[in-house]
Parts: sequence; C-alpha cells; structure tokens
Amino acid sequence: MSEKCGEGLLNGAVPGEATKKDENLKRGNWGNQIEFVLTSVGYAVGLGNVWRFPYLCYRNGGGAFMFPYFIMLVFCGIPLFFMELSFGQFASQGCLGVWRVSPIFKGVGYGMMVVSTYIGIYYNVVICIAFYYFFASMNRVLPWTYCNNLWNTDNCAGVLSPNSSVSFNLSSQQSLLNLTLGLNQTLKRTSPSEEYWRRHVLKISEDIGDFGEVRLPLLGCLGVSWLVVFLCLIRGVKSSGKVVYFTATFPYVVLTILFIRGITLDGAINGILYYLTPQWDKILHAKVWGDAASQIFYSLGCAWGGLITMASYNKFHNNCYRDSIIISITNCATSVYAGFVIFSILGFMATHLGVDVSEVADHGPGLAFVAYPEALTLLPISPLWSILFFFMLILLGLGTQFCLLETLVTAVVDEIGNDWIIRWKTLVTLGVAIIGFLLGIPLTTQAGIYWLLLMDNYAASFSLVIISCIMCIAVMYIYGHRKYFKDIEMMLGFPPPLFFQICWRFISPGIIFFILIFTVIQYRPIQYNDYLYPDWAITIGFLMALSSVICIPLYAIFKIWCSEGDTFLQRLKNAVKPSKDWGPALQEHRTGRYAQMSSTRSESNPEAQPLNPEKMKEDLSLTIQGSNGQAHTQDSKV
Repeated sequence: MSEKCGEGLLNGAVPGEATKKDENLKRGNWGNQIEFVLTSVGYAVGLGNVWRFPYLCYRNGGGAFMFPYFIMLVFCGIPLFFMELSFGQFASQGCLGVWRVSPIFKGVGYGMMVVSTYIGIYYNVVICIAFYYFFASMNRVLPWTYCNNLWNTDNCAGVLSPNSSVSFNLSSQQSLLNLTLGLNQTLKRTSPSEEYWRRHVLKISEDIGDFGEVRLPLLGCLGVSWLVVFLCLIRGVKSSGKVVYFTATFPYVVLTILFIRGITLDGAINGILYYLTPQWDKILHAKVWGDAASQIFYSLGCAWGGLITMASYNKFHNNCYRDSIIISITNCATSVYAGFVIFSILGFMATHLGVDVSEVADHGPGLAFVAYPEALTLLPISPLWSILFFFMLILLGLGTQFCLLETLVTAVVDEIGNDWIIRWKTLVTLGVAIIGFLLGIPLTTQAGIYWLLLMDNYAASFSLVIISCIMCIAVMYIYGHRKYFKDIEMMLGFPPPLFFQICWRFISPGIIFFILIFTVIQYRPIQYNDYLYPDWAITIGFLMALSSVICIPLYAIFKIWCSEGDTFLQRLKNAVKPSKDWGPALQEHRTGRYAQMSSTRSESNPEAQPLNPEKMKEDLSLTIQGSNGQAHTQDSKV
C-alpha cells in the first residue's frame, strides 16, 4: 500500500528514497515528478513574462485585458499544452520520434528543431547581456547612474548629479524637473541608462549591415552563458532536473523582494493603477483578442518541441493532465505578478520625474536594459536591487535555454538511437553548445542587436502558428481523435475530459487559425526605435521564418517518394499510416491493439530488434528486475 502511495505521489519515486529506479533504462526518466514540473515551469516562464506581458496589458486596456487573456488560456493554452505533454509522454520520444504516429508529418518535428535552434541562438545572447549587467552592477555606483562617463554625450540628462544623493522630496526638485521637461521638448533627451546601453554595452552601429567589431565583453559573457547551460545539462535530465530546484524557484523569491520594495515607494500605486485600471471599451477591438491569444500561445512555448521533449522523460503513467493545468496557470499567474513588480517601480520613476507612466513604460530589451535599470538608480542601495533584478533575468532565461538545448540533443540522440550515441550523449550536448556559441558570435557585434530583434520577430512568429495548427490536424484528423483518446486512456487510466476533446478537435485549431490571420493582418515591417530595417534584411527575416515551415512539405514529398506502393495513392496511404513501432516505448505498456501489433511484428520478422533494452531484458530473464546496477550491466552485455 505504501509503495502505491509513493508511486502516485512522486511519479514513481518515494520522497527521500535513496535510489530511484528508472522505468526506461535506455533513455532515463526524471528523478521525480517535481523535477518535471519545475523544469516545465522554468521553460514556460521566461523573459517574455517580465518584459512583454505587462506592456501588452497596459496597452490593451489594463485589467480589461485579463478577460480575453484568461479566455484564451482556457480554450487554447491549456488544451495545446496538454496535447503536447501527452503526445511526448505516450511515445517516450522527442519531437522527431513522436511522428511515428504519421511519418509523413515528421517534417513538423524538423520544423520544431529549426525554430528551437533560432530561439536558442539569440536567447542565450540576451542571457549574456543580462550577465554583463549583472557583473556591471557589482559597483558602489551603477555605471548608468550619471552623465559624467566617457561614453556620454551632451544630450545626456540624468535625474541625479554626481554630488547629490537620492531625494524623495519631490517639491524640492520641482524646478529642476520643470527645466528638464522643458529641455525635453526642444532637445532629444537621452537618459544615462540609454546611452550606457547603446554607446557602451552595444556600441551600436548605424546599420544592420555594418557589423563593426565583436564586443569582447559580450563575447566573454556569451561563453559563460553557454558553459553554464552545458554544465547543467551534462547528464541530461538527471543533472538539469536537480538544477531547476534553484533556477525555477529563486526568480519568485526575487520577484517578491522587488515587489515588496516597489510598493513601499512613492508613486508605486500610480503605476499599479495604470497597469490594472480596466478600459472595457477595448475588449470590443479584435487587436486586443489577437494580442491575448498570441501572448498565451508564445508564452507557453507551444510548437517549440520542448514540451514534447520534456514529457518524453516522464514515466508512462504520470498524470500529465494535472501537470498541464498546474504549469499553464503558474505561467500566466507569473506574468500578472511580474506586472505588479515592473509597474510599481515604473510608477515611482514617473512620479520622481513628474511625467505620466506611459512616458517611462517600455517593453522588450528597452524595458529590461534601459527603463528598469534607470528606475533602479533612484533607489537607495541601487546596486543590490540591480544585482537581484539581473540575476532573476539570468535564471528566467536559463530555464528556457535548458529545454531548448535538450530538445535538440534529444532529437538527435533519439533519431540515431544506437548504443554509442546514447552512451556519449554528453558529447552531443557539448557539440550543440559549441555550435550555438559560434552561431551567436555575430549577435555580439555592433550590429548584433539588429539581428537579435530580426530573429525574435521573424524566426519564431507565424511559423510556430502553422506548425501547431498542422500538429493538431495530424493528430486529431489524420491519426484519428478516437485512437488518440484511447491512447490517453491507456496511459492515464481515463480518457481526456470532454472539454479537451472539443477544444482539440474544433476550438483550439480555430483559435490558432485566428492567430495566424491576425498576425498577417497586423504585420508591420520591423524597426528598432527610429531605425527602419532595409528590404534585404526583412527578406532574410521571412526566409528564416519559412525555413522551419518548408521542412513540412519537403519531408512529406520525400516520405511519399520512399514509401512502398505502385501508385501515388498507395504511397500516400503508407506514408500517412502509423509506423509499426508507434506506441508506448516499453513492452510492458504495449497493451490492447499495441500488443497485437507487437506480436504480429515479431511473427513476421523473428530477427527484428526489440523496441528497447527493457523488452530484451524481459525476454531473456525475469530475474534482472533487481537493482539498477544489475539491469544496466545486463543491457551492456546484450
């Protein structure tokens, strides 16, 4: 009885148990269910929760935006999240191996890999910039506080002078602020933090084609970022599952500290009210619903391949239905909570400057590396708050980066699948990390920020929507919704609730299609501040977006060409139907129709290799189910 309780509590592992037996000895499993949940939370909760959601919220009606946001969460976010988790967990395969369900759609998996590659390259560059600011914050005075540095220009106008201390008495500074505001109307005022960002950290060039020099400090921080990611993934999910106990939880500690500090400042309530005050008339605008759907879709990391990959390391009977609800709600609650942290500080800054909150609010890199750092300079002990803030950004970024790298490594290892590649998986991880570092070097040049934003806007935009839509169609209509519902019932012990069945078949694909149409209608050529990207750069952006989508038809054509059959329809039918080794990875879980498939396969090909070492282990001996060490020894002998 106690064993059953422990198995239900922690994904088959009793808390405090000295040794935890992996169910899948070939691929390995999470140490316990908590590791999977924390990893998935770290994957879903990223930089966008801090620097994109609060901006979207105040721009689209404040508190009124929460209504369409949570509607989209319920009808699109959670169902898609559950689908991807159940898909990966059922097959115990990464984003390539799961397409044994319908081999013609394996190009969807390759598209996911391409998207994860693009995101992994530029995401780690953002982490390296956060590392740079983290190290720069370790000074008595933050270097972006004053205008007396070598990189500052005559247009620099800070709210503090080098000889003054921070004052919270606004009336004593009103004349100075009025003068500053007057100058802003005639001259282009630039803050010390903006000049530090543009002229010192980036040394930004005038054009995307003018690469200039490699910024060696950023290059060094990029090396540190990739080294940290590699070390945390050196043993795959066995090592990253332990790291996430810190990387996935400590950001909430920092958010809480910053929130408590923020709400105690003058003007914080103004910022929070600006963030939350509902403008109900905006709910009638299609753009608000489009932004809500897009934010939910991109925030949860759907169609990146990471959810499928992380779930593939679950034990077969893990309750991924419960996990999907917990992780999705945690992700969205974090976004709302981060808005309080951001706007309490921005409200204080707006009050200190005597301007409206909209004058200081920003999003993306502008919020993380310009607006918020400038607000921190107004606080006592500003280096402490700066260190905490950028350490939080680093951890949020690393949580996502772990899963992006593991997605690529798992796809490669599962696809090759031989004993050598599994034994030397660490070398594959190292190789992918080195390639990622080399591909990230151009983003550390003086034109790097232009390329970073280009990749962010195009590489993972409408292509993700197309990939997700095709995945829904392939699973629900090509493979068949009835068969998939039975697969989930076999895995979880109960079929998916009726609400999810309806969402998967009708509502979620409809919302995804709406997001795609909305993205096309709302498209505007990218620009960075006042810089307009040239046509050739925008063309490269579209090519990056198409490079992931084009994998789908190209692989479909290849698969049809290689399939058996005398006519095109016969080849198409064989390419669409599930492969013989589709289903649960372990023989002990292949029940019902999968047991019949396995027996038929064995009779037709007596020399066929079993699906995994566990099947061979069971066929050879029933006494091997002792310790992990004995089982591993037997596998190596086989």
